[in-house]
Amino acid sequence: MSIDVGNIVEGKVTGITNFGAFVELSNGKTGLVHISEVADAYVKDINDYLSENETVKVKVINISEGKIGLSIKQVNPQSSRNRHGHRRRASSAADFEERLSRFLKDSEERQQALKKSQDSKRGGRGAR
Repeated sequence: MSIDVGNIVEGKVTGITNFGAFVELSNGKTGLVHISEVADAYVKDINDYLSENETVKVKVINISEGKIGLSIKQVNPQSSRNRHGHRRRASSAADFEERLSRFLKDSEERQQALKKSQDSKRGGRGAR
């Protein structure tokens, strides 16, 4: 089977680096899945998504000077799942509001504790 841009083929992960994974294709050639082409979500550690000797389906996205560029996220619409099957949590407006509220509450408590500490060092309420 020839490897052409746009083809979806299976391959075996032969190596993992901090910038991507090398995949050996059926014709014996090796291509690179860049870390940005592993999943739709931000990938901090590629080992959360792939492991060596794992068989994956990849799409050939480019061939340049004998180098083969591959993508996993263009094959799998659910590629935002890590290899443990957990879906990365998408941020929602309600989640943001909750985190903002918690931050403001914590911030206010810290400000009050700081003011109290400063007042005790001044020897009173600080009003003169």
